[in-house]
Amino acid sequence: MTPGHRVTRARPHREGAPVSLVRRLVQLYAGLVLYGASVGLQVEAGLGLDPWDVFHQGVAEHTGLSIGTVLIVTGALVLLLWIPLRQRPGLGTVSNVVVVGLALDATVALLPSPQHLGARVPLLLSAVVLNGLATGLYISAGLGPGPRDGLMTGLHRRTGRSVRLVRTAVELTVLAVGFLLGGSVGVGTVVYALGIGPLAQVFLRLFAPAEGARAPGANDGPEAKGGETDGAGPVPAAEGAR
Repeated sequence: MTPGHRVTRARPHREGAPVSLVRRLVQLYAGLVLYGASVGLQVEAGLGLDPWDVFHQGVAEHTGLSIGTVLIVTGALVLLLWIPLRQRPGLGTVSNVVVVGLALDATVALLPSPQHLGARVPLLLSAVVLNGLATGLYISAGLGPGPRDGLMTGLHRRTGRSVRLVRTAVELTVLAVGFLLGGSVGVGTVVYALGIGPLAQVFLRLFAPAEGARAPGANDGPEAKGGETDGAGPVPAAEGAR
């Protein structure tokens, strides 16, 4: 080595280095768009929706608004309920209110409704799988829970009731109201309920930051990890990006 020559050493990767904000934003908005598209696929399949979308569709039937617009308005109203519950929204929470509804309406407008059951069943199954993928992308970004999941988390903390009980009570209520208003309840409702939890967990593991990496400013609460703690381990987020 000649005098004065400096040796440049490669900097080792620091354990716990922040996950790229760009990556997290891409995951966030890709997840939200795909989530809205998955709901649109399930609407077009015509075999039954998840509880919240049964409600959205029922309200849309009586107001003349599009289902995506109802979803946006409902999300905004639910977000107002965070105030007394002292929940803190993130960028993902606010984006969720708008992006999912717009993507839903765009999908419904562009996709023709199949008439034959042989086409509707694959469309339903594709919708549920895509919803699980979108959930993994969105939640792994760690930029805030969806407004409806945040509502359930807040009610859990304020009432002391288990997350399972709060979620079940809220979803049965919106399902019943939506059904009475004319929302679609059917085999798709059951398939979604049984499939979304396991699918979300698979995609959460796939899209989660690498071991040792961390998302700066990410919500470290259970809702940012795709589930809630209920004294017996994690409970899958059945609503995903909601």
